Amino acid sequence: MSIRPVAHEFFAGGGLAGIGLSGDFDIGFANDMDAMKAAAFRANHPQVPFHQGDVWDLGSLELPGRPDLCWASSPCQDVSLAGARGGLEARRSGAFWGFWRLMQGLEAQGRAPRLIVLENVVGLLSSGGGADFAAVCWAMTELGYVVGALEIDAALWLPQSRPRLFVVAMKDAQGPSTAGPRTPFHSPRLIAAQAALPDAVRRRWRWWSLTPPPLRNLDLASVLAPDAACDWFDAPRAEALLSLLAPLHRQKLEAVAASGERRIGAAYRRVRREGDGKHQRLELRFDGLAGCLRTPAGGSSRQYVVAAEQGRVRIRYLTAREAARLMGLPDDYRLPARESAGLKLTGDAVAVPVVRTLSQELLRPALTAAARAA
Repeated sequence: MSIRPVAHEFFAGGGLAGIGLSGDFDIGFANDMDAMKAAAFRANHPQVPFHQGDVWDLGSLELPGRPDLCWASSPCQDVSLAGARGGLEARRSGAFWGFWRLMQGLEAQGRAPRLIVLENVVGLLSSGGGADFAAVCWAMTELGYVVGALEIDAALWLPQSRPRLFVVAMKDAQGPSTAGPRTPFHSPRLIAAQAALPDAVRRRWRWWSLTPPPLRNLDLASVLAPDAACDWFDAPRAEALLSLLAPLHRQKLEAVAASGERRIGAAYRRVRREGDGKHQRLELRFDGLAGCLRTPAGGSSRQYVVAAEQGRVRIRYLTAREAARLMGLPDDYRLPARESAGLKLTGDAVAVPVVRTLSQELLRPALTAAARAA
């Protein structure tokens, strides 16, 4: 029998949250409805009991034991206030409320976890005019939890700009907290969202405390495959992409190319409103970071790698393996065979070092302190 706390991982994808929790927690159960992600999870975590299917089709009695932590990386588009009202509208409004129904079931059975983490996009703070964030926090406090949130950018650890919101709820446990908000994990938009919460929720609010990591020593170039091993676009294809540059981005590229130094950047296509219409544009960054990894449904195209050296510019796609490295995965992680599937898996996931930091500095210390007080 394990002596470590046990975590259940919902909307688990390929299991990246569990990898970040490993060492502090054992994963006792995992769930996802996507067949490709389920196959990747099983390939990389064969020892973990896994349920493939809609979270709404799960019953709390199907969850084993009493978890210490339930982690939910629910789809970002579906945490709407409508779900808090229950019934058919709850199911239509999103998977988070299906997860929350399970937490309510565990509470009724005396098996509620001491810790709950919801990971989502930062847009949750403002969606529904702030009502959706308030509904999530209200639901947690109504079940007896204290609640707080952190906005964390994976760029503090990895060469990828990836801000995410982590709502952390605790019951019969107290993690490290401060009297008020502190940078960099309590952003102005989080502070504003907290100030707009109902008084009853704010009375049960905690400003969870994390220590900022040392300066990141990785840049985008450090996770990329050698040039000779890559499939670079031919000249016509590269020129067609470069023709989408807006004047400011073209000037940026020309300055980089003229420097004579080897510079590696990231690029992605976006639709921008200009004048009286919308235009597809190629946007560049040469700050050592990739843009936030996304799936095609996430609002932008597949990301490109741009190499400029001695006046020459080359372009190729970012590979799934490189995307996995940008999420903090080791190279022995078994990605899906199809490149598009690997990109989808990583684009939908949570960055491993961020989870590890939360685990080591907030979640596990809260459980340790609770055990000592018992």
